[in-house]
Amino acid sequence: MAAAARAAHLIVDSPPVIFADTVAYSLLGDQAKELVGYHRTQGEHPILAAVRATATVRSRYTEERLAEAVRRGVTQYVILGAGLDSYAYRADPEDGVRVFEVDHPATQRWKRHLLAEAGVAIPDTVTYAPIDFETESLSEVLLREGFDASRPAFVSWLGVTMYLTSEAIGDTLAAVGRLAPGSEIVLDYTLVPELRDAAAQMYADAVSSMSAEQGEPWLSAFRPEEMSALLEKRGFGLIEHSLHREAVDAALWERADPLLPSNLSGLAHATVLVRSPQPAR
Repeated sequence: MAAAARAAHLIVDSPPVIFADTVAYSLLGDQAKELVGYHRTQGEHPILAAVRATATVRSRYTEERLAEAVRRGVTQYVILGAGLDSYAYRADPEDGVRVFEVDHPATQRWKRHLLAEAGVAIPDTVTYAPIDFETESLSEVLLREGFDASRPAFVSWLGVTMYLTSEAIGDTLAAVGRLAPGSEIVLDYTLVPELRDAAAQMYADAVSSMSAEQGEPWLSAFRPEEMSALLEKRGFGLIEHSLHREAVDAALWERADPLLPSNLSGLAHATVLVRSPQPAR
């Protein structure tokens, strides 16, 4: 659904473009016409418009932070729960970024099938890192796939945390927090109901109920300061939070279509700090 929203944005919404995912439509394969068709025929529906706004804003924010990290010399990009993320298939190989797509093996097999069906070549710069989060550690999986643990990495984790408990989120953040100092993460998280605007609450009521019926209930929501505390406990600092309105350039909200900034979720950008030496015993 996130890929469909990114694809539909280029078809049904007016300029300015928030995020140009030129591969998403192809990745949807036989489902593209149906899934994007919902946006074509009902694009002004507040739920569908909110899905497009959320998917495009978080992707643009993440890839802008990634570009800044690359300019500072970071060459490893880890995408947790990669799903149908298309960065690796749009990126300029001259940028020298090695992409590690971390996801369930079945999801990766499905994605590779879709890529083959669409005729999208898999670049040498992408590495699939299949993982069973129940039994395997992130660091071990990355090392197995050629990740250089001595060098900083940029990590994205989008569209996942609302389905996890705070404890499970903390476990993954702890694993990322053990990467080399200077590594960065961007993640999104659902805001607590008190911080949502009316449109965001309407979206949450509708989508969370639907998600629960499909066996994926929303399990967590945070205040920015609560997410900061979770990150700090796992070794992160230099933490910045952004809501939709400030996550992208203000000019992108001067629109003639139904896309609006929402107070449904926040984006956090944080950096792994140098670890303090342990006292001698």
